[in-house]
Amino acid sequence: MDSSGNGKKIIGTVLIAVLLFITTTGFYSTCTSRQGIQQQQMEGAVREGTPEFEALTKRIVIQTDENNTMQSPTGMGTITMFIAGKIRNFSGKTLTGLEIRVTVVDQLGKPVKDKTLTVVPSQQDKLETNQTMPVRVMIEGFSKDDDRAMIRWKVTAIKAE
Repeated sequence: MDSSGNGKKIIGTVLIAVLLFITTTGFYSTCTSRQGIQQQQMEGAVREGTPEFEALTKRIVIQTDENNTMQSPTGMGTITMFIAGKIRNFSGKTLTGLEIRVTVVDQLGKPVKDKTLTVVPSQQDKLETNQTMPVRVMIEGFSKDDDRAMIRWKVTAIKAE
C-alpha cells in the first residue's frame, strides 16, 4: 500500500473523531441539568416560613430505615452512605412535589454532611394522603474518622394539590 492511502485513512479517522466530539459536546450542552429540572418541578412550592408550610410539614413524617441503611468504602479511601427511609403523608393533601434535606450529624448534633433532593416527583409521581413511600439517598465523601452518629430528615419544600 502506498503512503497516500495511509494519509487518507488518517485524515478520515481524524475527521470522524472531530465530528463525534462536536456531536457529543453539542448534545451535552443542550441537556438541562438535573438541578435545573428539580427547580422546575418545585416551582410554586411552599417553603419554610409560611403558615401553609408549617401546617403541612407537621403532618409529613420521615423515619430512617436502619435495616436498609448501609455504608461502603470507596477505592479513594472515602466512605459512601446509602440512607434508606420512609415518608408518610398525613397532611390530608396529595403531594405533587416534596423536597427534603438529609443530614448526617455527629454525637453532639453538629452536621457532618447533608444532601437536599426532590423525592416527589423524582422518585415517585405523587404521594397520596395516608400513603407511605420509600426513599433512598446516597451521600458521598465521608472520611473514616467522621462521627456519623445520627441521621436527620427535614422537609424543605412542598407542593400539594
